[in-house]
Amino acid sequence: MRAKAGTLTAVVAAMTSVALPAACSAGDDAEAKANATSQATSAQESRKTSAFLSFPSPSLPWEELPESGGVKYANVRGDLAGSGSYEAFVRFPAGKDNPMHIHTQDLPTVVLKGTFYADIDGKRVQYPAGSYYKLPADKPHLSGCEKGEDCLLFQYQDDHFDLVPTKTGQ
Repeated sequence: MRAKAGTLTAVVAAMTSVALPAACSAGDDAEAKANATSQATSAQESRKTSAFLSFPSPSLPWEELPESGGVKYANVRGDLAGSGSYEAFVRFPAGKDNPMHIHTQDLPTVVLKGTFYADIDGKRVQYPAGSYYKLPADKPHLSGCEKGEDCLLFQYQDDHFDLVPTKTGQ
């Protein structure tokens, strides 16, 4: 999805760089011309830095998230346990529950295997394989993997991953 958004941005920037200079006359605002040039340069840089990524399942580099009770992750871009943006697979053991917590930024998640759940405002929602959810920043919740089968998730964020424990009822 990010690749498509990046491609769309590059296409719009390239179209803008062609359309705006043609529409501008000598008397038009120089700032508009500068913006069009900047957008075209950004689109060119985006194309240069795009790389083919390939992570066949057997080659995923799994690491255990410290103090997580067995939750493991495999980075495909960035580092879930580091700083900055990331994309990663996350594996939860069946029956693993997280305490009440928040994340300081939105957390989009795709459930690939098992049934994950989130308790938000006292209501439990189950997310079986094939589900997607985007948890809003600073929303207190419980979450975890239902018993029976380990959960495999794909998560990504624009900044680092965090799990901030909170008191029940906050």
